[in-house]
Amino acid sequence: MKEVQAINRFKRFLQVEKGLSENSIYSYTYDLKKFSDFLSSNNKDILSATQEDVQQFLNFEKTKKKNSTRTLARSLAAIRQFYNFISDKFDEIDNPTTKIESPHVEKTLPDFLNIQEVNTLFSSISENDVYELRDKTIFELLYSCGLRISEAIEILHDHVDFENSLIRVIGKGSKERLAPIGDEAKRLLKKYLQESRPDICGKRESEYLFISKKGSKLNRKSVWRLLKNYVTRTKIKKNITPHTLRHSFATHLIENGADLRSVQELLGHMDISTTQVYTHLAKRKLQDIHKKHHPKG
Repeated sequence: MKEVQAINRFKRFLQVEKGLSENSIYSYTYDLKKFSDFLSSNNKDILSATQEDVQQFLNFEKTKKKNSTRTLARSLAAIRQFYNFISDKFDEIDNPTTKIESPHVEKTLPDFLNIQEVNTLFSSISENDVYELRDKTIFELLYSCGLRISEAIEILHDHVDFENSLIRVIGKGSKERLAPIGDEAKRLLKKYLQESRPDICGKRESEYLFISKKGSKLNRKSVWRLLKNYVTRTKIKKNITPHTLRHSFATHLIENGADLRSVQELLGHMDISTTQVYTHLAKRKLQDIHKKHHPKG
């Protein structure tokens, strides 16, 4: 079996059996390709790589490429997953990662916007321009419904249930959930569907809710770039991405007394430990308030 064939079989495994999203599959194969290219530069092959080869690759990524510990851990996880799959299928191939420990990654708290910053950002986006109205509606769904950007761009036109104030969302691993739509999100969605989407579509047809100037589905990079452009209109100095709005959604819920299990359901987290990071954010805010306002803070 050739290297390319092995990697393609692994991609099918991730897609069909693991049910991973396109983004996750891309990340796995991107890291595998880096490892494969490193081996090729040393006249070696991914199907016969040794533990020493993997270690040398990780050292190269750390010292030469200056990659972070988090990136190294992600690369090793992809390589390990590949060998777990391929060595299980073929007895003659050993897993060279079994004795390699993953780098320790410090848990970092995600950045988020406070209420004032959220209002500042949204007030900078016009509702009188068809494209800005579209963009504002997307960002409102990210913040009001806690969506991932990959989920928002995949929403179909008939996934919106105005009568019950719900939107059908397809999350990671093709897991489906119903996300409640708040009043502001519903208002913007209705306005977008009435005043913006018909103009953008023209005579073209699309099943997707949010579409580009060309009539195709919006992509993640475009939404990321658009958000960056709107942030420049404000005085907000934080590094804001579409995911920042999702983090802000979860943080504000926790700060206002929402229980962790409910937030987990709303975010579509499979494991509650993923959601628990937001309790640390809320605790950090309490500590900041104490330090600022208590006479012995």
